[in-house]
Amino acid sequence: MWKVIRGYDRLALFSAIALVIVSYLIYGCYDLLGRAYCGHKLAKRQVMLVSFICYAFNLTLSTWVGGIGMRYRLYSRLGLNGSTITRIFSLSITTNWLGYILLGGVIFTADLVKLPPHWYISQTTLRIIGGVMLILTLCYLFGCAFAKRRHLTIKGQRLVLPSWRFALLQMGLSAANWMAMGAIIWLLLGSEINYFLVLGVLLVSSIAGVIIHIPAGIGVLEAVFIAMLSGEDISKGAIIAALLAWRALYYFLPLLLATVAYLLLESRAKKLRQKNQRKLARE
Repeated sequence: MWKVIRGYDRLALFSAIALVIVSYLIYGCYDLLGRAYCGHKLAKRQVMLVSFICYAFNLTLSTWVGGIGMRYRLYSRLGLNGSTITRIFSLSITTNWLGYILLGGVIFTADLVKLPPHWYISQTTLRIIGGVMLILTLCYLFGCAFAKRRHLTIKGQRLVLPSWRFALLQMGLSAANWMAMGAIIWLLLGSEINYFLVLGVLLVSSIAGVIIHIPAGIGVLEAVFIAMLSGEDISKGAIIAALLAWRALYYFLPLLLATVAYLLLESRAKKLRQKNQRKLARE
């Protein structure tokens, strides 16, 4: 894997690394939105650190470990209660998929990706799915803007509809994150394939990985990319090399950093919690 990375053009490689950093920073903003949504007072740098750790573990070890388990562990150690953590997690998940639905709606409706003929879903069906996705985003915006009933209680958790401006921010951040991820793979593929095709294939492979439920989507991502780029002027070897580099840069290196950050945060969690409690007592 490291030989593959060393073989890349330096400009493409450093650009990809920069986009990895941008993507993780954008994802951290999901939890900053959660901070504004819930009104908790944890320091922004603590929120960003927790988000980074959780995202890195989420990508490799599944949502249950990273997205849910790590968030509850770390946020509770820093002083947040269970209901607040649940709302943060719910908002983060919603934000992530809002951008996916928006981009998928545009790309699938515009017929920017071609499905292999042996797949069970036809191009027409994909366009219909894209149209439904666009309708869902409009419904969410409409609900946030005009709904008279602003809250919903699910299993004792009170969820409040955000404003339409907040909803637009959710969509914008998430769409930017998905586009950054697509740009990383596009760069690693050599920038010779249409960017929106690469982004569309990433969207298809991501939902396939969720459905099949394999940690990190190992094998699924590669199979989808090879199948959907088979008509392009690029070899299977080049596709696999690009995806190996993608996994190294976007999954494994951040996971190593997140593991170190997790251990450091755990070692300081008690002091940080006491500091947070003193801060709240003064307000």
